Amino acid sequence: MKRRITSEPVDADAGLVEALRRDDAGAAGQLVERYGDCVYRLALRITGGREDAEDVTEDALGTVARTIGAFTRESEFGSWIERITATAAYRKLSSRPLAMSEIALDDVLPPLGSDGHFEPIDDWTTRFEPWATPGRLREPLTQAIDALPADYRMALILRDSAGWSSSDIAETLGLDPSAIMSRVHRARLFVRKRLAEYLTSAR
Repeated sequence: MKRRITSEPVDADAGLVEALRRDDAGAAGQLVERYGDCVYRLALRITGGREDAEDVTEDALGTVARTIGAFTRESEFGSWIERITATAAYRKLSSRPLAMSEIALDDVLPPLGSDGHFEPIDDWTTRFEPWATPGRLREPLTQAIDALPADYRMALILRDSAGWSSSDIAETLGLDPSAIMSRVHRARLFVRKRLAEYLTSAR
């Protein structure tokens, strides 16, 4: 399972949180030093581009510093930062042209077999990273994920790459868990179809 942005031991971030609340000199720098790389990696997974990920990182960490008063001990500081990062990345994705278009289920369902049943769908439960995919599939996989509408890309990346649960994603985006599960399912079918088309054309 992918490692999420989580605080280390209990209260490991207590000093940093209090420094941010007091607006101490150097507190923002400590925040960047401790969480900058983790925020950037999550932003890069979601947006797929370094420039966008840099923008999201700056936005997310700035939001953390400005809204530190809203942080409560009910959640870990790292988890709170992670949710803010996901929200900032979603805004970035949503600003892209045609970002909110839909994926019709009929367009991505696998073909019917001779027995009248749909062909089995590949198991996507193992986590994936486009840049860790071997050989010739890396580029078409990245292109397929990049082609997903924002809602679907976000759900797929957070579920299958970042390892979030459907309920965590739903809470962050203000949606019903069933809507997240539907988007993840359709996104997987979309990517599967794109890869199948690529492999067929490459023969």
